[in-house]
Amino acid sequence: MANVMEGLYYSESHEYVRVEGEYGYVGITDYAQNALGTVVYVDMPEVDDDVEAGSDFGAVESVKAASDLISPVTGVVVEVNSELEDTPELINSDAFANWIIKVKIADMTELDNLMNAQAYAELCEREAH
Repeated sequence: MANVMEGLYYSESHEYVRVEGEYGYVGITDYAQNALGTVVYVDMPEVDDDVEAGSDFGAVESVKAASDLISPVTGVVVEVNSELEDTPELINSDAFANWIIKVKIADMTELDNLMNAQAYAELCEREAH
């Protein structure tokens, strides 16, 4: 069973957002990194790029597949996790500690459209069977 952290918001496309004040740290979930296998490259936007909820903002490539990254929130990228440029496999060691982008969230009510940990765990359970 995939590791699901309490206190985060989850999308059906297996991204999470950890909210701190007006900012959200966006990454892929433990379930997603397990499904992908060893991550070999992360395509990230630039600082000051706009991201929109439900739209792709980059991609994660693994030895098995490439997967688009879909933003769970709308906002402006204020930071990218530059450590992932040289060591993308950090996502495999701890997907929740190794976020991909930090976004200044434009509309906090969008979080209402995302799942809590329990709902996300149920989604993973359904997809696993």
